[in-house]
Amino acid sequence: MSGTEPAVDTARTADPEHGLRRSLGFRDLVVYGLLFIAPMAPVGVFGTLDATSHGAVALVYVVATVAMAFTAFSYAQMVRVVPQAGSVFAYARVGLGRGAGFVAGWMAMLDYLLIPAVAYLFSGIAMNSLVPDVSRWVWTALAVVVTTLLNLWGVRAAAQVGFLVLAMEIVVLLVFIVSASVMLARDGAHRDWLSPLSGDGTQGAFALSAVIGGVSVAVLSYLGFDAIATFAEEVTGGSEKVARAVLFCLALAGVLFVAQTYLVALLEPLSSAQLAADPGKQGSAFYDAVDSSVGSWLHNLVAVSKAIGAAFAALAGQAAAGRLVFAMARDRRLPRALARTDSGVPRAALLCAAVITLVAAVWAARRDDGLDKLVSVVDIGALTAFTLLHASVVGWFAVRRLGGPVVWWRHVLVPVVGAAITVAVIVEASGTAQVVGAIWLAVGLAVLRAQRGRDEPQT
Repeated sequence: MSGTEPAVDTARTADPEHGLRRSLGFRDLVVYGLLFIAPMAPVGVFGTLDATSHGAVALVYVVATVAMAFTAFSYAQMVRVVPQAGSVFAYARVGLGRGAGFVAGWMAMLDYLLIPAVAYLFSGIAMNSLVPDVSRWVWTALAVVVTTLLNLWGVRAAAQVGFLVLAMEIVVLLVFIVSASVMLARDGAHRDWLSPLSGDGTQGAFALSAVIGGVSVAVLSYLGFDAIATFAEEVTGGSEKVARAVLFCLALAGVLFVAQTYLVALLEPLSSAQLAADPGKQGSAFYDAVDSSVGSWLHNLVAVSKAIGAAFAALAGQAAAGRLVFAMARDRRLPRALARTDSGVPRAALLCAAVITLVAAVWAARRDDGLDKLVSVVDIGALTAFTLLHASVVGWFAVRRLGGPVVWWRHVLVPVVGAAITVAVIVEASGTAQVVGAIWLAVGLAVLRAQRGRDEPQT
C-alpha cells in the first residue's frame, strides 16, 4: 500500500463466525478473473461487432480495453484503502456514504446473480447439442449443482480446479491462434491485413462513430475482472496483490481479445457489409470463419471448450456473488444469517446466491426466448455500480481527502472519464435493460428506506 493511503479497518473480520480464510495468491486471483471473463468471450459477439464497426473489430477491442482500464484503475485505487470482500459496496460506503454503498452493492448484485445464470445456460445449451436426449434445463441445473459444490468446498479448492479449466481454455485459444496463423501464411487473408484495425471499406470510409458503437457492446465482454476485488479478504500478501491482479487480468484479456478477433477477421469470408445485411449470420460468424478456413475439428474443439468454460465462468461469478452477499449481510444490509462462515467459507451466502441463480437459469432454459431475456439485462447493474465506484474515488480522495494529498489526474480525471464511459454505455443499453435496472434500483431504494435509522457498526 502506498504510504499516505490509510486502509479502512477490517479487524471486525477476525470474528471466526464472520471471517474469511486467507488462502489465495496472485495466480488464484487471475484465475478467478479470467474464468469469469472467459478467454474466448468475443466468439459469440464477433459477427455483431464486425458488422457494427464496419470491419474494424480488433480496433473495437483495443479501444474497449483502454475504456475499461479507467474502471480497473479505480478498482485498484479503492481496494488498497478498503480491502474488504464487499468490493464496490464497501468502496461506495466509505467514499460516498452508507446509502450510496447499499445502492452500489444492490446494483452489483443484479449483475453477479444474473451473469452466472447466463453462463450456466450457455453450458446447458452446449451440452444439449451434444446429448439432445437430455433437456437443456437438466444440463443447466447439473452445472449449477457441480460448481456450487466446488464453491462450498472452499475458495482454494475451487481455484485449483478452475486453474485446470482455464489452462484448457488457454490451450484451445492457442491452438486456434496457431492454426489460424498457419492458414493465413499458406492461403492468405480474405481481407486486407490492416482491415481489422481500420475497417474493410465495404460500408464506406472509416467511421469513428461505428467503432464507438461497437465499443458500447464490446466492453461487456470484460465484465468479470472486477470480481477479483471481492476476494480481498482471502488473499495472502495484502491488497496490493489484488490491485495488481485486477490490472493484469484486464490487460491480458485485452491482448487475447484483440489477437483472436484480428485473426478471425482475416479468415472471415464475408465482408462486414454482408454480415450487416444478414443479421442471422452474425451469431455464428466466428465458427463459420473457422469452419471454412481451418476445419470443423477446430469448430468442435472451440465449442466444447466454451461449454466447459461457461460453467466455470459461472463458478467464479457465483463465488463473487456469495462474497458480495456476505459483505452486505455482515454490514446488516441483508439478513445477518448470510454473514456466517463455516471454516472460513461463506456457505450461507453462497447457497443463497446459488438458489437465486439456479431459479433464473432453469427458468431461462425452459423458455425459447430465455437467453435473450437474460442477456438483455445482465450488464446494467455492473455499469451502474462502476459509475458509483468512480464517484467513490473522487469522494474518498478529493472530497473527504482521506488518502493524503490529492493527485488530480489520478483521483479526479481518471474516475470522471471512467464514469463518463460507463454512463455512455448505460445510455446505449437496450430499453429492456434500462427498465429492469430501474425497477431493481427502485426495489433497492425501498429496502434502503425501510432500513433507515438502524444502528449500524461504524467503519
